[in-house]
Amino acid sequence: MKRYAIIPAGGVGKRIGGNIPKQFIQINSKEIIAYTLSVFDNCKLIDEIAVAVSREYFSLMKKIVEENLFTKNIIIAEGGKTRQDSVFSAIASVSPGTEDFICVHDAARPFLSLEILQRALLEAESKGNAVVAIKARDTLAAINSDSEEDTIVADYPEREKIFYIQTPQIFRFDFFSKAMDYLSSSGFQGTDESMLAFNLGEKINLVEGELKNFKITTKEDLDFAAEILK
Repeated sequence: MKRYAIIPAGGVGKRIGGNIPKQFIQINSKEIIAYTLSVFDNCKLIDEIAVAVSREYFSLMKKIVEENLFTKNIIIAEGGKTRQDSVFSAIASVSPGTEDFICVHDAARPFLSLEILQRALLEAESKGNAVVAIKARDTLAAINSDSEEDTIVADYPEREKIFYIQTPQIFRFDFFSKAMDYLSSSGFQGTDESMLAFNLGEKINLVEGELKNFKITTKEDLDFAAEILK
């Protein structure tokens, strides 16, 4: 059995602005994706890493891998139009076996701790899958309308039953084989692997994450990340 880290990094990160995708923005002279890759490179439970990036950033990705002297084999695959496309492209580049595990992690979540990663990998091995998530801490409100302008509260969901989904999200390769068939026949587009798994009838096992494992999405997130890395 092998464990493969899959890093979809083909997005452009429009919300954060700038001339390059957010995963390639530098903090302290080091790209965000380099911090992310370091966690997986330092994890003894990970056998191989595959990163899916847009073709125009292949040379930059190769440069990042070379400069950081990672010890594990890192394969660079071509990213797709969607997250799902990038994930499947990266998986195809490593040719896993049926019993192998695929560990998908966002390129712009550079603060994943080694402890959480190892715990999630072992949980997946024990239960078949594992998705890192954190419990809701604040009071939650729901509105009636789909309109962003409608801010009238309709209900207060029980926060004890609400989790914020993070990554990594870990599934056996055979799940992704089923998922590919499902996607080609249904056209379903999920925002992550856990949503895809849920729609396929999988029982998803949550592993408690941590607040610092946030995804850099906005300029404010980027500023916060820079503060952490000072």
